[in-house]
Amino acid sequence: MGRFGFMDPSLFKNPNLHNDCIRTIQSELSRTTEDFIKTHYAKYNDPTMPPAWKTLEIVSFGTLGKLYSNFKDNAVKKVVARSFNVPQHVYLESWIASLAALRNCCAHHARVWNRVYPIKPQLPLAKRMRSEWIDVSNVARNRLYAMLCCLIYWVNNIQPDNNVKTEIVNLLRKYPIVDKTAIGFPTGWEMNALWR
Repeated sequence: MGRFGFMDPSLFKNPNLHNDCIRTIQSELSRTTEDFIKTHYAKYNDPTMPPAWKTLEIVSFGTLGKLYSNFKDNAVKKVVARSFNVPQHVYLESWIASLAALRNCCAHHARVWNRVYPIKPQLPLAKRMRSEWIDVSNVARNRLYAMLCCLIYWVNNIQPDNNVKTEIVNLLRKYPIVDKTAIGFPTGWEMNALWR
């Protein structure tokens, strides 16, 4: 893909979606106050955007997800997914889309408890996963629990010594009055390998 591959429309399936992403990225670059972007533009004016490792640093999670899902080369997308121990890119694409929707709810102070989410993550069977995962047979994919499982799995494979799971479990313990079934936690959820 190269340093400026994100700018090359020939690498993407849907040219209109790619154009929308590029416009969004240009807007985000024009608004940013990050010194490394300002320094880049003080030194360079061609091409019109900094290389990927700079530009994608300031791009929203939603835009990153759109770029990833629109990328033509599924082999490269599989490499990215497998770098997170996710067996196929279609799972990672769905996780990114659903987590972007969750992130937007959080950013706009919307309710995340007892919500039916329109964007649902695909949940592979545990035997397909390379790290601790859940039994997906009784999981409502349109509830918070499914997205939390994807998030924890992903973070565990990026930074194994994280405390995301512990923080969620502690929050649930702190507020036992919260109806966990209303956010999709199935009976026996704590026995799943991901949550132990």
